[in-house]
Amino acid sequence: MPRILKLSPLLANQIAAGEVIERPASVVKELIENSLDAGATKIELDIENGGTRLIRIRDNGDGIHQDDLILSLSRHATSKIKTLDDLSAIHTLGFRGEALASISSVSRLTLSSAIANGSGWQVTTNGVEMEHSITPAAHPKGTTVEVRDLFFNTPARRKFLRSEKTEFDHIDELVKRVALSSFGVSFTLKHNQRVIRQYREASTEKECAQRIESLCGAAFLENALKIEAEITGIKLSGWIALPTFSRSQADLQYFYVNHRMVRDKLVSHAVREAYHDVMYGDRHPAYVLFLEIDPLQVDVNVHPTKHEVRFRESRLVHDFISHSVHDALASVRPATPVIKPTEPVSYSPAPKQHAMPFKVHEQMRVYGQLHEETVIPVKEIVATEIPSENKTENTIPPLGFALAQLKGIYILAENSEGLVLVDMHAAHERVLYEKLKQQLQQQQINSQPLLVPLTVTLSEMEANKIEEHSELFQKVGIAIARISPENIVVRAVPDMLRDSHIEQMVRDIAADLLTHEKSTRMEEYFEHLLSTMACHAAVRAQRKLSVPEMNALLRAMENTDHSGQCNHGRPTTMQLSLPELDKLFLRGR
Repeated sequence: MPRILKLSPLLANQIAAGEVIERPASVVKELIENSLDAGATKIELDIENGGTRLIRIRDNGDGIHQDDLILSLSRHATSKIKTLDDLSAIHTLGFRGEALASISSVSRLTLSSAIANGSGWQVTTNGVEMEHSITPAAHPKGTTVEVRDLFFNTPARRKFLRSEKTEFDHIDELVKRVALSSFGVSFTLKHNQRVIRQYREASTEKECAQRIESLCGAAFLENALKIEAEITGIKLSGWIALPTFSRSQADLQYFYVNHRMVRDKLVSHAVREAYHDVMYGDRHPAYVLFLEIDPLQVDVNVHPTKHEVRFRESRLVHDFISHSVHDALASVRPATPVIKPTEPVSYSPAPKQHAMPFKVHEQMRVYGQLHEETVIPVKEIVATEIPSENKTENTIPPLGFALAQLKGIYILAENSEGLVLVDMHAAHERVLYEKLKQQLQQQQINSQPLLVPLTVTLSEMEANKIEEHSELFQKVGIAIARISPENIVVRAVPDMLRDSHIEQMVRDIAADLLTHEKSTRMEEYFEHLLSTMACHAAVRAQRKLSVPEMNALLRAMENTDHSGQCNHGRPTTMQLSLPELDKLFLRGR
């Protein structure tokens, strides 16, 4: 083996650059974060050839002192932390002191800056070891960083870059993500001397909405619900899209922790869980969410690019996010305006009660109805409709009053806005499903002992988690015991799950517990069964309903959570206003 030698500063910086600087967008991210930490309210970006030829970022922040310019290009030199205690309570976006040193080692970098009431100074590097010289420069208050010929001295890294368009698209997306969390900062993005994006400073609620619209699209804002939820030390705010505005991929999901953009599995799982029984198929929700939490409760120093974080109370954060989003979605009723800010959600971090299955006689009653020729009468769902003599403009409910039935499939109703179309099967399915879920939580458990106990072989870590969370299984009627380091035996299961694949369910729960410290598999199994029961019990196409029955269904929808979608995520209602109807018939032209 060769002798141990200390790496040269240049090589050490280039190795660090391999962790921090993946592509031109990585350079832009690090430099914009420095600008924001410096208090900048105006940031201008000039990009050439997708960032490989030139990246120039100007800001009007506090600037860098003349004596600190050369030091700022040294590795692990920062003004943002001084002690170990500072590292456990990070308030800034950057703090490692690696960005400028790493960038300067793989490019030709020029750093110019001036502080308030001071003259400007400039320092230049060429990606090689040399003494940096500082020279005077005409520069207003703020900083300009110019990065030319990225990876010119590391050709192997340059070969991994994509086309000019692809690299610029990554920069464009990066600026978009930063602009979503920095409403008080204006951004100008140019590519090859042409202005591509310009986001003006947003200070009012209307201006913030305009920025959201320009970044995420008008359709997102039209289908977005503003959310605000708070408990001691944690606050969640932002916009979540209705389930009907779902995406084929997770390309419109932006989550920020203390204004730091993150791609965290825990928060993604929490939001996904909130949408799980209202999202259609394998679609993905769209959202822009901001989590504010005490910096002492979150560790941002777990990844070189700072895209991941670790929460001290991960279970509490997960449940808070999931419950807050779920409650906001449940509060939306058909014909309810969704762009208005909702009232702050009152949330208690107490553990949510697990759903309890029906008693045996209740199961038999419902299953019996599935095979009857008639379905559950709609008129049994709610009280009688509002008398016709009281149908004044002030008492018209959101979904109005039924006019007729179309082809035995749709209900036509009139409200104060115009015409309402209702898919009666989808609407009745959601009403029944929510009603069954409420009954599910109120009933007591019924377990059925297995004639032959089921032995499940797991890894030792999975078995430890199962044993540690044994109360989770007890609450839902599954009797388990550990018989060896890698074996779990199941002795009893709930009546409703007696025909399910118990072994696979136990394995899935163990995997969830290892990853997220919690599992909702059991509830999902129960809810899937209830969803199937509701789907079969709901009114079918070609079923003729009387006007009182149609009105009863409309009133039930107005008082049912998630009634804007059926159990499969399909929309239940469609509103056509009078102006929209006039436009269809060219009235007023």
